Amino acid sequence: AYKRFSELLPKEERENACSARVPKSQILTLPELRANPFQHRICHVFSTSDTEDDSMSFEDFLDMLSVFSDSATSDIKSHYAFRIFDFDDDGTLDRKDLEQLVNCLTGQGEESRLSSAEMEQLIQNILEESDIDKDGTINLSEFQHVVSRSPDF
Repeated sequence: AYKRFSELLPKEERENACSARVPKSQILTLPELRANPFQHRICHVFSTSDTEDDSMSFEDFLDMLSVFSDSATSDIKSHYAFRIFDFDDDGTLDRKDLEQLVNCLTGQGEESRLSSAEMEQLIQNILEESDIDKDGTINLSEFQHVVSRSPDF
């Protein structure tokens, strides 16, 4: 992990990789993130940057790797997945978050974008399945409940 992280830094900064921050643009060059539709949210969620530039320290990078590793528990994975899907960082998945989530998964192209009726129906189905307290949003515990019924998660 250290070798991989330090390779993202310019040669002159590699000696001090433990104290360096890798810019988001470099993190996004990783093959595992390059094609991920949530790449920007992943960087945002795992970055501890004070300047909110989504750069990563070595510790941030390790946290990201550990969450995506096979040995991470379902609770940890679902907690971070929830944070990645919570586009407005308000602690709930509302209709706007769900619409962005669906758009990330289906792509933004004309041929793959859902019509507004299809989007509305899909969001309604997601909420019916997941919104246990019927408040119009999905909170972390509701999300984790749905995930617990999905062995492939």
